[in-house]
Amino acid sequence: MNTLSYGLLALLARKRSSGYDLMLRIQPFWQAKHSQIYPLLSRMEEQQLLTAEWVKQTDKPDKKIYAITPLGEQRLHEWMQMPASEPVTRDELVLKAFCLWITDKDTALALFRKRSIFYQEQIHYFEQAIHKMPDESHQFGSQDFGLYILRQKALGTARSNMEWTTWVIDMLKNAAPPEVSSEPQHH
Repeated sequence: MNTLSYGLLALLARKRSSGYDLMLRIQPFWQAKHSQIYPLLSRMEEQQLLTAEWVKQTDKPDKKIYAITPLGEQRLHEWMQMPASEPVTRDELVLKAFCLWITDKDTALALFRKRSIFYQEQIHYFEQAIHKMPDESHQFGSQDFGLYILRQKALGTARSNMEWTTWVIDMLKNAAPPEVSSEPQHH
């Protein structure tokens, strides 16, 4: 099983859900598309890790609701005992930052200012989300403890990224214009 499979089982351990709802709920943790989720759900159903039932809806197509099975819960518990793999970071801004020598200062500033706005919005969102959480979510054993510590991590990451972005913006604002050279640059 892959990490996405375990993530789907973890979401189902909390609440029975449709494939569409699972796709929305997994996004904060793991980027996944319909084309990945639905085949996995079918395979996990075949492996008896989850069950599914069709729910009739009026004015909408019927939907399939998934629930975790005892075997799925067992696999989820086994997965929790395994060490986590190393983190993967994939941020286009990091790659563009590496290539800043290719562009002009105004373009570079615009790139980082836009990201700065994104981080400001993230900081605001996570501060509000944490503030709204009940005190019991701060305690290990609470079902929302994991969500609480993940929101704290996201807030810390957003603040750290905002600090770095502000630093880069200041460096760019204070940067002297590059010297023009007739020699090709090798980096």
